[in-house]
Amino acid sequence: MTEPSALDLEEQIANLRKEHQKLETRLGDLVKDPLSDDLEIQQLKKQKLFIKDSIASMEGQLRG
Repeated sequence: MTEPSALDLEEQIANLRKEHQKLETRLGDLVKDPLSDDLEIQQLKKQKLFIKDSIASMEGQLRG
């Protein structure tokens, strides 16, 4: 199987950064809401961390 090209990785990283920002915004809204669901906040934080780790991994592949 072939490795993704640098352009493919950069595009995936850009998409993940957008998704990370959406989660950040959503988390900010939930934290401000006193009636927010703690479980939902926890799940979003896990998703955000997974995306951050994925970005770091892909950036590592770009650096070679």
